[in-house]
Amino acid sequence: MSRQRSVLISGAGIAGPTLAYWLAAQGWSVTVVETAPGVRPGGQTVDLRGAGRTVFERMGLMPAARAASVEQRGIAWVDADGRHRAEMPVDAFGGDGIVSEIEILRGDLADILYRATADRVEYLFGTRITALDEDADAVTATLSDGTARTVDLVVGADGPHSAVRRMAFGSEEDFVRPVGGYSAWFTAPDHVGLDGWYEMHNSPGGLVVSMRPDTAPGLAKASFSFASEPLDLDRRDVDSQRRAVAERFAAVGWEAPTLIDAALTADDFYFDAIVQVHMDRWARGRVALVGDAGYCPCPLTGMGTSLALVGAYVLAGELTAAGGDHVRAFGRYEEVLRPYVERGQQIPGGGMGMFAPQSALAIRLGRLVTRAMVSRPLRPLARRAFFAHPDDIALPEYPVTVAP
Repeated sequence: MSRQRSVLISGAGIAGPTLAYWLAAQGWSVTVVETAPGVRPGGQTVDLRGAGRTVFERMGLMPAARAASVEQRGIAWVDADGRHRAEMPVDAFGGDGIVSEIEILRGDLADILYRATADRVEYLFGTRITALDEDADAVTATLSDGTARTVDLVVGADGPHSAVRRMAFGSEEDFVRPVGGYSAWFTAPDHVGLDGWYEMHNSPGGLVVSMRPDTAPGLAKASFSFASEPLDLDRRDVDSQRRAVAERFAAVGWEAPTLIDAALTADDFYFDAIVQVHMDRWARGRVALVGDAGYCPCPLTGMGTSLALVGAYVLAGELTAAGGDHVRAFGRYEEVLRPYVERGQQIPGGGMGMFAPQSALAIRLGRLVTRAMVSRPLRPLARRAFFAHPDDIALPEYPVTVAP
């Protein structure tokens, strides 16, 4: 009998547990380390669409995803008085528009993946990798709890600020590219009565305020986004981030004043630059990257969840098909996935300038363009131009040696 292969995965978000699911199904010994004390709850809404939805279906987890999904009618751009000036209903593009047919809170999606793997995957919460030491036969990871693990492979699924990537490939500055703005996300009271709509308000100067439904009655998932050159803000200094957001949106109308108050006290406030990750390769030696750690597309593409799910599925599948030969498997992982990633990282519709227009005229033009896109004559053309990327891969079928 061949020995059991082992892998240490950093990150218990979306990509990490998905990879753990498929490798454990092939009989691998899988350990996942996660800095947080448990599965991170809440978070903003993410979507299941295209090939990413197909991966979830192959995992048998779609019923759980549908049960946890957030009911949404679509996205609406509102003026300062809250009136809808343009709408894109969920069904406008077959459920694959800006708001997809299946929208689910990120924390709920991560919890579904965790529960599907917890009985055959070792999870070490409150733990992170602090050092990697590789030789010809294995890689030894030193952990923050003072222990060490020697495994066949290490995979970084730890987001755009990946510590595994930094240890194995080099500094963040070599791979992370700013898109031209920042976003803050947090939970707030729903004073609007969203009624299933994801409402967005643009203000001149590249300022965007939004609210979308939560699963909890009376609450909303809110965000402030703004166009900006890189700022000198410490990612770990939450108080300074709250103040920066409050100052920038102080003169904005609609729900901005009440949302500023919520942002200043929200316990789930999160702030970060809008970035992409671009790398010439996603593996070095016995270390590989998956999801945002290797190819973060940024929220403007709507492809982050799809790339995480599909990337994890392909990486696990190629390791299985190669009989554990990581050199061959990593090469095939690149070959199969790279075109899908490159298309998925394309920011549609004018990028940051369309999402966060600088002038009142540009805001009005954006609404006109949206109304034209959702008109029945132009829907097929708009779908091909802006919403086809999630399906842009012929998803391989891989052999399964151990029943999931």
